[in-house]
Amino acid sequence: MTPPLARVAEAHRRLHDVIADLTDAQVAQPSLLPGWTRGHVLAHLADAARARSRVVEHQARGEVVALWEPGERDAIIEATASRTAAEHRAATVEHSERLERAWAAVADWSEPESPDVPDPLPAVFTRWREVWIHLVDLDLGVRPAEWGVDLACHAVDVLRPRLPDGFSLRATDVPRAWGTGVEVSGPVRDLAAWLSGRGGPESLASASPLPPLGPWPTYPSRR
Repeated sequence: MTPPLARVAEAHRRLHDVIADLTDAQVAQPSLLPGWTRGHVLAHLADAARARSRVVEHQARGEVVALWEPGERDAIIEATASRTAAEHRAATVEHSERLERAWAAVADWSEPESPDVPDPLPAVFTRWREVWIHLVDLDLGVRPAEWGVDLACHAVDVLRPRLPDGFSLRATDVPRAWGTGVEVSGPVRDLAAWLSGRGGPESLASASPLPPLGPWPTYPSRR
């Protein structure tokens, strides 16, 4: 299976464009994520790229390291959220480019035979999703309407477990449907936005009231 490395690079370029003129005042303003400023979102995106790069680089040497040690992820976000806009831009570009280089050097994308060896593929899809989803959270003009159809369908594939049993999903703009039961229908981007908590149900239709969504699912191993 060929990973969507070009799609990750495209998401990174969009992120770089969006923050190109970001000011220090905007960094300190609230994002759409409760309790997080835009600086927190940017700190998370930059450090997630750094942490994933480190895992891939160590694996190339036959070494296995944790993505983060306990508590490390949140501590780094809090410590770096208050960077200046210029510092956030520099960190974002540095770590996203480092991650792209690390993945470009991976020769074998097949599933590892040993469960002790990290599978490099799921992290690529995770990065693709997280950049586009957090671009919305930055509240700097990117909305789910900008998500590609392939990303939206992929997000629904991954996030459908948030939907309770007895409900199904059907996209009205592409030939895709998920599950059985009471149908929730609408444009695929709007389905993905609703499931990801980045959009309301206004454009969705259902014979029954829309159900509350469950917790964020554990990501599948390879998708």
